[in-house]
Amino acid sequence: MRHDLGGLLFVALGLVLVAVGFVWRGRVLRPLSAKRAQAAAIRDRSRSLLRAADMAIGEARRRAARGEPVIVRVDDVTRVASGHYGLDVEREEAAGALRQRYEAADCRRDCMTDAFD
Repeated sequence: MRHDLGGLLFVALGLVLVAVGFVWRGRVLRPLSAKRAQAAAIRDRSRSLLRAADMAIGEARRRAARGEPVIVRVDDVTRVASGHYGLDVEREEAAGALRQRYEAADCRRDCMTDAFD
């Protein structure tokens, strides 16, 4: 009888934890304020735009034939940003991201871009 009481208590505790989980579901992930939510959205957009620039550089490097320079255009970044991340990006914003990733990827030795115009 004592063994059955322990199992019943264990099951009851599990059911209580499941019920608490349903009530509190997702509250930890929600930002506490609108200001924090906006800051998180800005960081996410910036990160996605930089990834789009990296993807555009990688795609241009794969497209280039051996011995010819890699050409990365700002339009490539806007196309990748809208295609992969659903971002509507202005040309100046895409050019800034491309310049930043161009410098970080040491593209001066083998790449050409219109982001500095």
